[in-house]
Amino acid sequence: MEDMEVERVAPEGPDVAPVEEEPLFTNLDIFLFSLIVGLLIYWFLSRKKTEDPVPEFKRLTPVVTPQRETSFIEKMKKTNRNMVVFYGSQTGTAEEFCGRLAKDAQRYGMRGMSADPEEYDMSELPRLAEIDNSLAVFCMATYGEGDPTDNAQDFYDWMQENDEDLKGVNFAVFGLGNKTYEHFNAMGKYTDKRLEELGGKRIYDLGMGDDDGNLEEDFVSWKEQFWPAVCEHFGVEATGDDTSIRQYELVVPTDINMNKVYTGEMGRLKSFETQKPPFDAKNPYLATVAVNRQLNQAGDRHLMHLELDISGSKIRYDSGDHVAVYPVNDVSIVNRIGQILDADLDTVISLNNLDEESNKKHPFPCPTTYRTALTHYLDITNPPRTNVLFELAQYATDPKDQDTLRKMASASPEGKGLYQSWVLDAQRNILAVLEDMPSLHPTIDHLCELLPRLQARYYSIASSGKVYPTMVSICAVVVEFQTSTGRTFKGVATNWLKNKVVVTDNGHKATVPMYVRKSQFRLPFKPSNPVVMIGPGTGIAPFMGFLQERGWMKEQGKDVGETILYFGCRRRNEDFLYQQELEEFEKAGVLTQLNVAFSRDQEGKVYVQHLLKKNKEHLWKLIHIDNAHLYICGDARNMARDVQNTFYDIAEEVGGLTHTQAVAYIKKLMTKGRYSLDVWS
Repeated sequence: MEDMEVERVAPEGPDVAPVEEEPLFTNLDIFLFSLIVGLLIYWFLSRKKTEDPVPEFKRLTPVVTPQRETSFIEKMKKTNRNMVVFYGSQTGTAEEFCGRLAKDAQRYGMRGMSADPEEYDMSELPRLAEIDNSLAVFCMATYGEGDPTDNAQDFYDWMQENDEDLKGVNFAVFGLGNKTYEHFNAMGKYTDKRLEELGGKRIYDLGMGDDDGNLEEDFVSWKEQFWPAVCEHFGVEATGDDTSIRQYELVVPTDINMNKVYTGEMGRLKSFETQKPPFDAKNPYLATVAVNRQLNQAGDRHLMHLELDISGSKIRYDSGDHVAVYPVNDVSIVNRIGQILDADLDTVISLNNLDEESNKKHPFPCPTTYRTALTHYLDITNPPRTNVLFELAQYATDPKDQDTLRKMASASPEGKGLYQSWVLDAQRNILAVLEDMPSLHPTIDHLCELLPRLQARYYSIASSGKVYPTMVSICAVVVEFQTSTGRTFKGVATNWLKNKVVVTDNGHKATVPMYVRKSQFRLPFKPSNPVVMIGPGTGIAPFMGFLQERGWMKEQGKDVGETILYFGCRRRNEDFLYQQELEEFEKAGVLTQLNVAFSRDQEGKVYVQHLLKKNKEHLWKLIHIDNAHLYICGDARNMARDVQNTFYDIAEEVGGLTHTQAVAYIKKLMTKGRYSLDVWS
């Protein structure tokens, strides 16, 4: 630190005697300067002593986790494949069809692999031309309002945004859809059309499966014609070998560490014991059941309201979203299958893919026990598909049973008819097939390989995330009916949920593995927009969330528009769901108009569409002038279609439009997001 030197100047003037000059530094200056320098030296030396020495580290070689191959072209070349089958799948059916095509390939002179487009770089599709006699097949399901499935979204975006040249790329498409929906097979149609536009060569016509009819029959009929077209195009011959081809080998470990055995987890081992967000399809949250009450006062059905506690899960949801739950199969069916097949269900097993290059190492999480596989991972309640019957035929000791099973798996009119009547119409599940064909005795490991995965079930959330952020509500009807064989068919998920008592006998709280799936079924951005909700039966579910949210907005002083509900049920004193809550919403002014159609309380049946027709002038004003948003939730096959036709009629009768104009008008509302559907068939 430097001291400022001050020049001392004598005052000017003849009368002043000269002043004696002072020294440059006084003793005090020198003392202070020495003290400061000393302190600096002391601080510097002491700092050097106390400072931690820098530790020496050995240079470590980084551990590189092997990256999953994202180039399907390189993988095909490496494994000598010339056919790739991609799937866009939401519930597993398209994935299953894809696996069947890839497996069938070797019977027709091709070498196939199945692939999830989400796992590969789809921009490499033009490179398929590098592989001789190559073919790409797409099994594409349509989801929601004509949307791609979650795993095909990136591929869909790529098709829309790119103009790659697909010259030399051979392709075929099979779409999976449902005719009751507005945008039937939109994803299959778009993929087929777009691949051709980009220069690809279609080697067989677009197949369109209809889940409202017989999806399995549609697929079998399509591939029956598809394979001869492949053989003709590539000049190859079918081997004629119809013997069973195993995809997985059974391994029974001898040295078992039970901590490494799956007990129902979807992805990570022990994920139900140590829960870690984020929660999704591969990592569901184990929510406790806080409420499980019956909604209907009478009648032969069981309608229920459940509340799942999601406190601490960090799960967020909006009104209109869906909750997915992973159900568990009926224990009595599992035990009976084990009994018929003389199997020890508690044997720990692993089914390992014989194709070591496949990304899918096991058909379900392994190692596990047969009991866990049949309880948590496999669909044992729905009628088996034809490929399962075909593969099982070899295990029937009675030649007649063998012939019947093979016939039902064929594309012949007689075989299709038999499969429709004996399996589908009679609702025979795999247990019923085994019971009604006593000579059929497959190995349990092969049966487990063949059965499809048990899928999550989706329900429209019956609550608002803004009002109940730690609770997800479900409204459902228990599925149970008698089949033509005298058996009782029980819906897997609804019967399992029905039996979820809040606290079990041993004091444990009942739990449900779940996650939330986002939807486009949303309240208007502006609360002042009127809202018309149409939801008979359990279709009321999302509207309970909507009403809670509109009430919450009203409490905050927001300008909330007209809120109108059209609900339908059988009888007022039987299944008027949420009657008390709805009447309270009406009393509070949240629900401006409550219209209920009781279909069986009078001589002629009355449905929601009849009430809509009664209020046609008011409805047209809301839609045409007040910018109302329309919401329909429930049955797609009849109700949603009838309601849509009613709106056509209103547009014609009150709006003065022609039928063609009315159809275009409603379509425009859909495009603008003012006519939303959350429907199922």
